[in-house]
Amino acid sequence: MRRRRLLALAAVVGMLALSGCLGLFGDDSIPAERLDEEPAGEGYAWNESADVHLTVRADSTFQGVYSVNGTELTLYRNDGLGGQNPLDVRAVRYRYPNGTVINGSTLAERGNVEETRDEVVITTPEEGGELAFTAGSTPKRFSLPTYVDGSYEVVLPPDRRASAPVFGRIRPGGSETAVDDRNRVHITWEDVTADRVLVQFYLQRDLTLFGGLVAVFSVVALVGLAYFRRKLRELREQREELGLDVDVEDDSGRDPPPGMG
Repeated sequence: MRRRRLLALAAVVGMLALSGCLGLFGDDSIPAERLDEEPAGEGYAWNESADVHLTVRADSTFQGVYSVNGTELTLYRNDGLGGQNPLDVRAVRYRYPNGTVINGSTLAERGNVEETRDEVVITTPEEGGELAFTAGSTPKRFSLPTYVDGSYEVVLPPDRRASAPVFGRIRPGGSETAVDDRNRVHITWEDVTADRVLVQFYLQRDLTLFGGLVAVFSVVALVGLAYFRRKLRELREQREELGLDVDVEDDSGRDPPPGMG
């Protein structure tokens, strides 16, 4: 019986290992079709001056371009429980210092691109190039660990803002903002050493809609208050007509009750 249990346990462990659940024999490579996807829109912003350039898109994705100071970049997201999940990178590109751009599968051959249960590790062929990729974001909130220190720039989608209290937030502090001719906000930091960059933003029309709702509720509240006061005044007048209003403060308590005087 004991031998059967050991054999059964070994069989289960073997199945988990072969399926990759234990990370022993699983394939940790990212499929070539995912690595070689075409970047959306106008492609990557290779020629920006910031060490890290992050373009947030309206479709809840972002495009990142990193100046690679070393030869390895580790990409992940915090799961909120103290752990990490690998960043869902795709459309990977690497640009050599001479301007030559290679796709993700070629980069995997010349360097390394592997995904584990906790992170994606990308090793570039040489120092001094630029690594670009696309990954998912969330609507109206962009948050990403700062994988490298240096200057950062975050570009929001058109018609978005982050300056209004409650609705918008920018972390870390010390940033500067500007709006380009396409109505996109550019947020820049000269040197980021914090553990993450966070931008909470909103559509400009959101403030207009919110202001309209506040105005409507304010009018409704004023009308309700006026109605309540009118009803209260009518009730007081009715009590006075029926002689129900007795001013107890005028009763000194010296006169006996009616019929006992």
